[in-house]
Amino acid sequence: MDRPDHRAFTALYSAHYGAVLGFVRRRLPDASVEDVVADVFTTAWRRIDDVPDEPRPWLFGVARNTLLSAQRGHARRAALSVRIASHPSGPAPDHSDGVADSLDLVAAWQRLSAAHQEAIALVTHDGLTGAEAARVLGCSRSAFSVRLVRARRALRTFLDIEARAGSRPEISSNDTSRLSKEMTREAL
Repeated sequence: MDRPDHRAFTALYSAHYGAVLGFVRRRLPDASVEDVVADVFTTAWRRIDDVPDEPRPWLFGVARNTLLSAQRGHARRAALSVRIASHPSGPAPDHSDGVADSLDLVAAWQRLSAAHQEAIALVTHDGLTGAEAARVLGCSRSAFSVRLVRARRALRTFLDIEARAGSRPEISSNDTSRLSKEMTREAL
């Protein structure tokens, strides 16, 4: 016989497992993804009465907090990956302007702070509204809007710097938006 909390949890899990898995997978090495997702749903099971009517932002917030705890153990590995990525083994061939723009975007993305990356990724990749992203980050809607504006401005600035460093024309706002969406889909 199912208890009401068991049915509620089963429905929550079935409806949102894929979204939480994707959220975590874009932010953590594959070896630990399932463990973090399990921790998120363990928290949801324990706090099933606290889950709001719109659970996705709440689950993403729990996932984010779980990730912050898990990432302390992965800090050295991440630092090594960044060092390796920033020292390519040889010159990259210039096959097209698209490749150059993508490389500029990767370099600009790496220069963004983690907070700026998170703000952009929540909206462009995870598809959250500003209000939902604000709930994930535990801030007001207006505070998140300010974070997002600053993050986009920083990305645009870094893209312009990368474009000038490569002797290419500056990247337009439309290109920045397109590249930002592509980057968040591919890099996260």
